[in-house]
Amino acid sequence: MPAAVASWLRQAIGDDQVLAAQGIADIGIVAGAIIGALDGVVRAQERSAGVWRQRLALGAAAATVRQAGRTEDEAGLRDALLLTRPGDDVGPAGRMALVWQRLATRPADELLGEASLAAMLEGFGYASDDDLVSALADGGRRLAQLPGLTARLSGAVALAGRCDCGPAVGAFIADALLARQLGWEHALPLSGGQSFPGYHSGPRRRSGQSRGEPVTAVAGADADEEMARKLLVAQARAALRAIDLAAMLERRAQKLLAVAPKLRAKASGVVVAKLLGEDAIIASQNIAGISDRGLRRLFDRLIEFGAVRELTGRPTFRIYGL
Repeated sequence: MPAAVASWLRQAIGDDQVLAAQGIADIGIVAGAIIGALDGVVRAQERSAGVWRQRLALGAAAATVRQAGRTEDEAGLRDALLLTRPGDDVGPAGRMALVWQRLATRPADELLGEASLAAMLEGFGYASDDDLVSALADGGRRLAQLPGLTARLSGAVALAGRCDCGPAVGAFIADALLARQLGWEHALPLSGGQSFPGYHSGPRRRSGQSRGEPVTAVAGADADEEMARKLLVAQARAALRAIDLAAMLERRAQKLLAVAPKLRAKASGVVVAKLLGEDAIIASQNIAGISDRGLRRLFDRLIEFGAVRELTGRPTFRIYGL
């Protein structure tokens, strides 16, 4: 793993009293340094990168579900995605989770295209609306031309509000823009796991103003700057949590890889690869022709080695992951 984030950066972004005395330029420097550290983690291409992105997607999905007034938590979302028969509807919460999974797995350059945005809106429960899709796509292109993290992050939030969309839409766009700005192959679901300070849902367009027009101040420069400060802090804290999660999962991945040569089960290498690339798997999955019983024995063996965890605590319908 890349070097740990410096303690002064953790203190600078974690202390609300210290932040209250800082100007937006100083906060931007701290946030930029933490995002730079996150960029180093992304570019290290650790073996656990796949499961890392999927765990971030699950956290973002749980936050989106809460914002929608639903009760499913991360465990409930895992059940919806893994225990639903192929081809069956995973339900509203499951569809929200699939949006964040797609963000974490599809090429970052495609995320702000109209097809991707339409799928995102459908997953978040919006009615089909070609005008809305076009407005978001046009707004995303304009925001991609803006310099700096602050302008793009604030702009993504404002664009979603001006298009009468909820905060999850702004979070999706913000994460896609960050990935494009840093040249990542895949985006990280960062913004979806946080609340957007300063966000106001509902119409924010002035009379006669169309969706997707360039973002302008609607509540005065001071209010705009304060919102930008809070957004930067929230984004930096989300990046820091992502870095810590990456470190933890990489330690678990190294333990799994260390015991992998001891496994005698047929195609155990395929199972190990899936554990490194996905949030979780179940024994009834069709993996390289291994029977359900064989998979359960393999997972029990990995649990004995301390390389894998059973994530539900249930005696049946068990789910396994790092």
